[in-house]
Amino acid sequence: MKKFLFIFSGLFLTQEAIANQPVDWQLGFQKAASESMREIVAFHDKLLLPIIIAISVFVLFLMLYACVRFRASANPNPSKRTHNVTVEVLWTLIPCLILIVMAVPSFKILYKQDAIPKADLTIKAIGYQWYWGYEYPDENIIFDSYMIEEKDLKVDQPRLLAVDNEVVVPVDKVVKVLITANDVLHAWALPSFGVKRDAVPGRINETWFKAEKVGTYYGQCSELCGIKHAFMPITVRVVTNEEYEEWLSEAKEKFAKEEIENDKLKLASK
Repeated sequence: MKKFLFIFSGLFLTQEAIANQPVDWQLGFQKAASESMREIVAFHDKLLLPIIIAISVFVLFLMLYACVRFRASANPNPSKRTHNVTVEVLWTLIPCLILIVMAVPSFKILYKQDAIPKADLTIKAIGYQWYWGYEYPDENIIFDSYMIEEKDLKVDQPRLLAVDNEVVVPVDKVVKVLITANDVLHAWALPSFGVKRDAVPGRINETWFKAEKVGTYYGQCSELCGIKHAFMPITVRVVTNEEYEEWLSEAKEKFAKEEIENDKLKLASK
């Protein structure tokens, strides 16, 4: 009974069930925290779902009608008709029109995601087997972000999603993300921001987001990258401008790029 209630609430009360991270029995999108994600959710809920439901109901009606109207008992002498020009024209034109109706707003959303506005902040995300590395090129900051093991989790940290070093960004600022990989294909994905880009070795992809709400947002690598693919989460903490400046001053000391590179050189020499 409890499982049924979860499924029912996921179907009919989706807006109440979603959050900035996955929840049990969730069937809808995570709660949108950017304009891009709101447009994606609206496109899905207001256009795609009605079309899907209409097609499903129509096909079900045709199947039931055919089963009843052309059953063997009602048609001892079945029709030998093989062509109907009108039907063939309709089942070609109608799907084409449906695809056109879907394509126009879809292309609009895709273009808007690819047209990166002037950035207030630039971050570089590098996929490794199996963790993420981050750089703030303009701030001389570099750090690695590893998943926190289950035994080390705090009370408010979600399993398989919490990391030791979070990406911190200010609210209501355009964040440009440069994405690449060091070894194999990865993908940097944050559902609440409507962001997903492949991380390809030897190539830099770009994306952007503008977080509208303060909070912590979770994502995961979305490209099958090896045995620990499920254990390289993404955590972005959105803070106020004042809190960001405080974090930035601390991070410049804690994650200074030159110090980390020197440490790596010392380890390599050993």
